[in-house]
Amino acid sequence: MTIQRATNITWHGSAVTPKDREELLRQKGVVIWFTGLPASGKSTIAHAVEVELFKHNHLAYVLDGDNVRHGLNRNLGFSPEDREENIRRIGELAKLFAETGMITMTAFISPYRADREKSRNLIGTDRFIEVYVKVSIEVAEERDPKGLYKRARAGEIKQFTGIDAPYEEPENPELVIDTNVHDLEESKDLIMKYLREQKII
Repeated sequence: MTIQRATNITWHGSAVTPKDREELLRQKGVVIWFTGLPASGKSTIAHAVEVELFKHNHLAYVLDGDNVRHGLNRNLGFSPEDREENIRRIGELAKLFAETGMITMTAFISPYRADREKSRNLIGTDRFIEVYVKVSIEVAEERDPKGLYKRARAGEIKQFTGIDAPYEEPENPELVIDTNVHDLEESKDLIMKYLREQKII
C-alpha cells in the first residue's frame, strides 16, 4: 500500500493538556487493547467493561473491529498489508482518544505482534494495556457466532485468522483472560480489578 505523505503540515498542540482532562474526568486516559482469535470474546468483554465503567461514572468507548471497517477502514481488505494498515490507523485513533482522558477499548484480532508493538510504542507504555483474550481454536469454532469459521473451513473466506492466516500470541500482555475458563462476568471483573489496582479509575 502506497501512503501519500503531506509535507506542508504542522502539528498543533492544545492549551488543554491530557492531565487537565484526566483531572476533570477523574480517570486516566488509556487504551485497553483486546487481542485474540475470532470468537474469543473480545468485543463482548469490551462492551461489558464499557457498560460497567459508565455505571461508575467513567467515560469509555469501544472501537470495534467490524464497526471501524464500516467507515474509517472500509477501503481495507484482509491481506497482511491491509491488516497492518488497519491496526496502524486504529493505533493513531486510539492515541487521540486516550489523550482526551477517555478509557478507550479496541476490539481487533490484531494478529501480528509487530503491529501491536508499534501501537504500544505510539500510544506509550504507560497508557497501553494489552489484554489477550485467550481461547482454544476448538472452542472458538464451537461458538462461531457469525459462521465465519465454517465458511473459512469451506474455503469461502480466505486469509482467515486461525485457519489459513496466522495469529501470534502476545508474549507479555498486561492481562490474559482465558475465556475457556472465565465467563463474561468474571472476565469483566478481572479487567475492572486491574483498572482499580493501577489507579486508572
